[in-house]
Amino acid sequence: MLAYTIRRLLMLIPVLIGMTIITFSIVHLIPGNPAQVILGESATETQVQDLEESMGLNEPYIVQFGIYVSDLLQGDLGTSLKTKASINKEILPKLAATFELTFFAMLFAIIIGVNAGIISAWRHNSWFDFFAMLFALVGVSMPVFWLALMEQWIFAQELGWLPAHGRQDSRSQIDPITHFYVLDSILHMDMKQLFISLKHLVLPSIALGTIPMAIIARMTRSSMLEVMSSDYIRTIRAKGSGQFLVIYKHALKNATIPVLTIIGLQTGVLLGGAILTETIFSWPGIGRYIYDAISYRDYPVIQSGILVVALIFVMINLIVDLLYAFIDPRIKY
Repeated sequence: MLAYTIRRLLMLIPVLIGMTIITFSIVHLIPGNPAQVILGESATETQVQDLEESMGLNEPYIVQFGIYVSDLLQGDLGTSLKTKASINKEILPKLAATFELTFFAMLFAIIIGVNAGIISAWRHNSWFDFFAMLFALVGVSMPVFWLALMEQWIFAQELGWLPAHGRQDSRSQIDPITHFYVLDSILHMDMKQLFISLKHLVLPSIALGTIPMAIIARMTRSSMLEVMSSDYIRTIRAKGSGQFLVIYKHALKNATIPVLTIIGLQTGVLLGGAILTETIFSWPGIGRYIYDAISYRDYPVIQSGILVVALIFVMINLIVDLLYAFIDPRIKY
């Protein structure tokens, strides 16, 4: 296991090198001049050239790339062209916001999806199976932006039950310890702030977690049906074991591998692909951070943001691979 983990970590090096080269090249092919965007259309050519020189944008491509890689090797993600602030400091709260949203979205998706898939397999061809798979099909097909807008219209605007924007109320104040508002509220023992933070998470978590929930439900059902028809399950039933024990102790454990793969992939996708949800709900996450950087042609932010998301995605895949051995002892590395 240790040797396998070390090998996988070493394989990250060429992956990250390739991602760095590709990202840097594509970002610099984006049309538009960052200096012109920052100064506005009324800026003179001299002002634009002076700003380009101060930001190092007038240097050859290979020189800019060398400076960027040199900074990365020192743990420096660079400086934002728009805010002039260190990206290392700016990106941590953005990552925390996206991690928090992704965690609750996947929690919603796993709890509903796995149990819906199990019951559908248990009650195969029943009315529950039919409606659960119909709901899963609708969930997979439903555009995230449409669901998010419908949630805002019904639960925020019409009913007024839940907030439609942001991570907390404008009047709320909490001293950030970890930048995870739910965790910070617990650490401060502030139950009022915890309730506010959870309220702001409900709508974006459901919007973001609906598609993974549907995919997990369908995969769980398919995997459970395959396992439930196995000989060892029939043997366990013949011994008189109860249905709950057969499903949750014996069948589910062997049906978990493909479901765990889907959960890992969907978690990585949500971490990097929550731009629509974060934009609609004004959620200050990494997706919206990169989107705003693209609008301002903020090259360092785009490059560093994509690189960080790629690293997280690869690490999630590594963790999922390692979990296989804990779930199924037959898997050896």
